[in-house]
Amino acid sequence: MAVTTICFDFGNTRVKYALFVQGQLASVHTLAEPSVALVQQAVAEHRAERSFLSSVIHHPIEIEEWLQQHTQFHKLSHETILPFTTPVAKPATIGADRLALVAAAVHQFPASHSLVIALGTCITYNYVNVFNQFVGGSISPGMQMRFLAMHQQTALLPLVEAAPNVPLMGFDTLTNLQSGVVWGMAAEIDGIIDQYAKNLSNFNVLLTGGDLGYFVPRLKNKIFADQNLLFKGLYAICEKNF
Repeated sequence: MAVTTICFDFGNTRVKYALFVQGQLASVHTLAEPSVALVQQAVAEHRAERSFLSSVIHHPIEIEEWLQQHTQFHKLSHETILPFTTPVAKPATIGADRLALVAAAVHQFPASHSLVIALGTCITYNYVNVFNQFVGGSISPGMQMRFLAMHQQTALLPLVEAAPNVPLMGFDTLTNLQSGVVWGMAAEIDGIIDQYAKNLSNFNVLLTGGDLGYFVPRLKNKIFADQNLLFKGLYAICEKNF
């Protein structure tokens, strides 16, 4: 009998879940909000026997209680059994999303140096070394946060969104803002990768996140792009905790 595992990811921008059947990613879905009713509906619709939760937001505790009662449940935390170690000062402060991303890198490239870059509300850079130690990284503002900051912190600049074909040299206010954010982020990402390359002769670069599509064609460095990297990491952790 096929075992269905539902992995929930409650992020700052999106609330999503993925279904794994017999260890294979079957589908990814979006929830309008993190509510008990929607979680119940998702579990019932897909007849999930196991559930796993990664959350970086304040969500109703009733969700965890319901999942605990009706499925084989685990919540990702610093106490979770991980496929890597976290030799940092305060492991309890590491975001659940970052733990999942590093787990995916270790699963895909075991015993390797890897830099995982996630493009979400914030950009997170997550470095795991050849000894499967998550050493750390950095965090900077994500794309929407940059657009919003320029609008809110000025009197006249409008709130704009990215477009597929953003010119390097803007020709009006809208395209100047788009160019500054999109091409600026691309330069930042390449620059961070270049800095790591000064210290590492060989390492993998994995790119993921909701804004992935804007940056893959603009980066000069070789990367492994995977939209569902976080969910694959969640499932890799899930397998160690059930």
